[in-house]
Amino acid sequence: MSAPVLRAEGVRLAYGPATVLDGVDLDVHGGEVVALVGPNGAGKSSLLSILAGDPHPDAGRVLLDAVDLRAIDVAALARRRGVLLQENRLAFPFTVRDVVRMGRAPWRGTAREDEDDAVVADAMVRADVTALAVRTFPTLSGGEKARTSLARVLAQEPGVLLLDEPTAALDIRHQETVLAEARGRAAAGAAVVVVLHDLTLAAAYADRVVLLDAGRVRADGPPRSVLTADLLSEVYGHPVEVWDHDAQLVVMPVRARVRSMTEEPA
Repeated sequence: MSAPVLRAEGVRLAYGPATVLDGVDLDVHGGEVVALVGPNGAGKSSLLSILAGDPHPDAGRVLLDAVDLRAIDVAALARRRGVLLQENRLAFPFTVRDVVRMGRAPWRGTAREDEDDAVVADAMVRADVTALAVRTFPTLSGGEKARTSLARVLAQEPGVLLLDEPTAALDIRHQETVLAEARGRAAAGAAVVVVLHDLTLAAAYADRVVLLDAGRVRADGPPRSVLTADLLSEVYGHPVEVWDHDAQLVVMPVRARVRSMTEEPA
């Protein structure tokens, strides 16, 4: 396998007395989708932020194309990697088209600036926000904001995509659309890291799953080797079942049967 595009080496991050990442190593190669999974507080979003270059780790380092992120110019970094955060907020009422066009800012003054209109239009189609083009961002639903923010990242045309819970606010159709787009970008050579809570989606779309637990990597490998009932039940502190359905993994919590209001007692 070729050298990793993105590498974390011995990453440690703490906020005051709380250590949120502790000795994390991770390699991400071009052409693959890596899903970060784990319970709340496991360090998924913190690791994604470290991989993006903000903040810098307290110990260890992150390399992009074998260069320490701290040595890479901000503009050059913006042309190389795109970041989709959990929260999508804007202080001013920009239109959807304007928000997506913000993704082209890193290419201003370069030869690729001539492609802006075509790239923006394509990104809006891929994120299914073309019909929202003239709507202002604050008037959008949570899912529409998420898709608009994704379109902005796609318009950036980065070789590395870092996506933090991109499906959280989306309906089923758009969840599938977003992850299929991530899968397509990887097929075209991009390195994709995505934080997911839905383990069935992670199994369906990721080449590798990295399971985090209390700031450490508990497992890293193909979905079938990581998403096992015993390991997930231990890490999540809740019984989990994993089974095959039509050659795909399905991950579900074990639930006590809840009697409906209209059901006769036994």
